[in-house]
Amino acid sequence: MKDENTNNLSDDVFKKKVDTAFDFAFDKKVALVFDDMVSRSVPFYGEMQRMVSELAKNHVQPKTKVYDIGCSTGTTLIQISKLVPENVNLVGIDDSEEMIVKCREKLNSLSLNREIELNMVDITKDVPVQDASVVTMVLVLQFVRPINRLEIVKKIYDGLTENGVFIIVEKILTEEASFNREYINYYYDFKRRNEYSELEISQKREALENVLIPYKTSENINMLKNAGFKQVEVFFRRYNFTGIIAKK
Repeated sequence: MKDENTNNLSDDVFKKKVDTAFDFAFDKKVALVFDDMVSRSVPFYGEMQRMVSELAKNHVQPKTKVYDIGCSTGTTLIQISKLVPENVNLVGIDDSEEMIVKCREKLNSLSLNREIELNMVDITKDVPVQDASVVTMVLVLQFVRPINRLEIVKKIYDGLTENGVFIIVEKILTEEASFNREYINYYYDFKRRNEYSELEISQKREALENVLIPYKTSENINMLKNAGFKQVEVFFRRYNFTGIIAKK
């Protein structure tokens, strides 16, 4: 069935029981249902996107670039495109060909009055950010192997203009381990309210186990500061999700 709000298929990736567990991947099957998946799987996802775009509007500089790394189907780029001046170039980066295809289809369907550049790039090998006043990564850094994260963030820092900002939204671990299970249970309750079954919740958890590796908020902040950012602030928090802005 179609989801009227996203014009995407409803998420049924984990609806049927699988015999052998597999690692989650942003493949064609996920790309087709991604908008429905993320809106039903991430609390306040729409509000996160609104806040990210507001922050981007407030910090963008004329005749610079805005990069969305891990752009998926283009939701962040679309929101930002409505708010920033036309003399700002928008660039989407993703390492999934299927996501780039879906993003281009979505952008074309909206008939936006500006060009948005899309590039398929593996950021563990190259971070092509330059002349940027804003870089966003919404629920992306958590999928990068920890050993590569600091180097990637340093390259993003180097590609930012003076006073440029890096905006991230991440799934996190709690600072106090005793709260971690409690917050996760609230998260699964959220999924149940959005009509995910126990089987879907369980199978997706197993698929993500070796792929999504969250940090604590303090670890993300320390990483940003170690990369060179001097001003770092939390702008969003809901149990085990957080948004952070860092200024060069």
